[in-house]
Order: sequence, then structure tokens, then C-alpha cells
Amino acid sequence: MERIKAKLSGKALPVVILTIFLDILGVGILIPIIPQLLANPRSPYYLLPAGWDFKGGLILLGWLLAIYPFMQFLATPILGQLSDRFGRKPVLGFSIFGTAVGYVLFAIGILTRNLPLLFFSRALDGVTGGNLSVAQAVIADVTTLKDRAKRFALIGAAFGTGFVLGPYLGAKLGTPGVSFFGLFRSPHWFNPATPFWFTAALSFINFLFVIFMLPETHKQLRHVKVKITQSVQNIITAMSYPGLRVVFPSVFLFWGGFAFFQTFFQVLLIEKLHFSQNNIGDFFAYVGIWIAFVQAVVTPALAKRLRPYQVLRYSFIGSGATLFMYLLAANTTDLLWITPIFALFLGNSIANSVALVSISADQKIQGEVLGINASVQSLAQTIPAVLSGYLASIGVSTPVLAGGISVLIGGVLFLAIYRPPQHILHQEN
Repeated sequence: MERIKAKLSGKALPVVILTIFLDILGVGILIPIIPQLLANPRSPYYLLPAGWDFKGGLILLGWLLAIYPFMQFLATPILGQLSDRFGRKPVLGFSIFGTAVGYVLFAIGILTRNLPLLFFSRALDGVTGGNLSVAQAVIADVTTLKDRAKRFALIGAAFGTGFVLGPYLGAKLGTPGVSFFGLFRSPHWFNPATPFWFTAALSFINFLFVIFMLPETHKQLRHVKVKITQSVQNIITAMSYPGLRVVFPSVFLFWGGFAFFQTFFQVLLIEKLHFSQNNIGDFFAYVGIWIAFVQAVVTPALAKRLRPYQVLRYSFIGSGATLFMYLLAANTTDLLWITPIFALFLGNSIANSVALVSISADQKIQGEVLGINASVQSLAQTIPAVLSGYLASIGVSTPVLAGGISVLIGGVLFLAIYRPPQHILHQEN
């Protein structure tokens, strides 16, 4: 059996990691582009029709950013169930093809100044982009228990790489006449739609890899029933696990606070520090590099000395505090020195929250609990995106302030209430 899994792993793993990487790359590419369309009246690609004011654009931007995680929240458990019933390969292929179509439609929406099409494309991408659970299932199918942690660590690497390259590529591909990795300057015909043509092409290539190279790793279980309301049930179930009743609310508040930062900090950079699209891409790539460094070097070092819940008692609160520090930044130099501190707390919060959720649940229900954790994260990212538009209409700093408060409350809640169950203490001693 281990020999069969090793053979399948060699064929399946590269395709799956590429799929995860492209999902995050697409999200990262949006970061410097979308504010130019709806929140920067100085941009030549500002899409708001006559009669809309700046505040209206911010609210519309919030809804556009929210539709992706909301549809992902609804679709992720369904795609996972469909992959159990019909196999991993057809569901993964369908979702990747849908992602490619979503990018094409978004590019057309930019060029034709069609706001409804932008919303539809993000909704479609949210539905089909909920394939992370399927990708994780493929890795679990082809990996022995002793190698599973190592294989799942590759997902973190794909996330980190996609988050670094996404904003950078989005800015460079979307801006004419800028240096591209110091090798050449981007051509004059580059525009905000170009990154999405590029990502659509990569997604279509990924689709071909899945169709022709990915082996089916799961026996079809036709008796599996697909529950349309599974995402809602996941949120209800999240409060039923004794060891996770405090963890999940804290995780929700943490991801919600980070979503405030991720979705609207670009607007603050544009308005307060007069960042261009190119500057935004560089900054978020810089953030991603520091997060990747922390998770590759600092987090493993801390794991040898501290338990996940001990790290989280400080990292949650530290993440919230550094969001407040960003509000005090008066220039680019301030951003550069604050970011490593932010990444130190943020990177450790992300890694240790997932670890704590995993070790808090029985080994037999790991998939279920991690799926619930994904639902909690998706819902947490949806609500702030909507609220941010309305808060930003009051003041562009308000969403980041709300993010800091949210993370800080989650940290205080965890510090004050969470007590590790005995089985965790016994397991880690």
C-alpha cells in the first residue's frame, strides 16, 4: 500500500501544489488592482459611472471583495463532498476550469467597464476556487500518516509563494513602463486586465495537467449525500467541540481582523501615502516575504520550546497591536520597519492556530475539523470586506482600526478564557 501511495504521490503532488499556488496567486494579483478600479478617482481605469461619489465607490469595493470569500464559504464543503462521491480528479478539473473562466470574465469586465460582470466573475471564482479542501484530500489520499505533516507543509509553502508573487505580478503586469524583476520594462499595452489574462492562461494549463496527468486518488462513493447547507452546519458544529469552543471564536476574530487589513489597507496607502499600483504590489510582496521567513525559520524554532496555545497567547495580541502601529506610519520607512514585527506575530498566529485546531480534535475527525476551520475563516473574511466599505466611507483609516480591535479582542478572549484540555498537555509533554 505504501508503494502504491508513493507512486501516486509522485504524479499527484506537483499538480495539486500548482493548483493551490494558482488559487493564492489569483487572490494576490487582485490586491493592487481592485482599488484602482473603484477607490482611486485618479486612476485612468476608475470604473465608477457618473453620479457615484468616492464613498459610494468604497462601499461597492467592499461588496466586490466580499463576494469571493462568501461564495467560497458556501462552496468549499460542497466541493469536498462531491469529490468524495465522484472522485477528486473531475471535481478538481471542473473547479480549475471555472477559475480560468472567472479570470477571463474579470479581464473582459475591466476592459468593457462592466461592473455586474466583475461581480459575476468574482462569484464564479469563489464557487470554483473553493477547491482547497479537494486539494488537501488528494494529498491525504496519496500520503502515508508518517509523511502527512511534511506534505501538508507544502501547502503553506505554496500559500507563501503565491502571496509574495501575486501582488508583485499584479502590479507589474497591470502597469505599463515599469521594471519587471530588473530585466526589462513592461510594454505600453499592459493594463489592469493583463494580470487576469495571464492567470487565466496559467489556470487553463493547470486544468490540462489535471486532465492528463493527475491520477484518480479516491474511490468513488456514490452513496455519499451532498448537503447544500453544510457550510452553515459547520459554523454551528464549531461550537460543539469542548476543546475548541474558545479557539474557533478567537480564530474567527483573528481572521476577521486580518481581512480588514488585507482588503482595505491599499486604500489607506493610496490616500495617505499616495501609493501607486506598483508601490502597493511591492509593499504586499514585502509583507509576504517576511511572513514566509517567519513561518520557515521562526515558527519551527518556537515550536521546539513552546506549545501552540502558549504562542497564541502572545501572537494574537501582538498582531492586533501592530495593526495599530500601521495607522501611525507617516512614510514608507515606517512601513518597512513595522512589517517584520507584524509578520512575526501574524505568521505565528496563522501556523499555531491551525496546529491547535488539529491537535484539539481526535485523529479520526481531522478532515471534518479542518473543514470547519476553513468555513470559519471564509465567513470571517466575508463580513469585514462588506463592513470595510462602509467604515472607509467614514475615514480611510477606520477599517484598519476595526481590524486591530477585532484581533485584539480575539487575543484577549483567548488569553483570558482558553485552558488546554488534559489530552493536549499529555500529548505534548
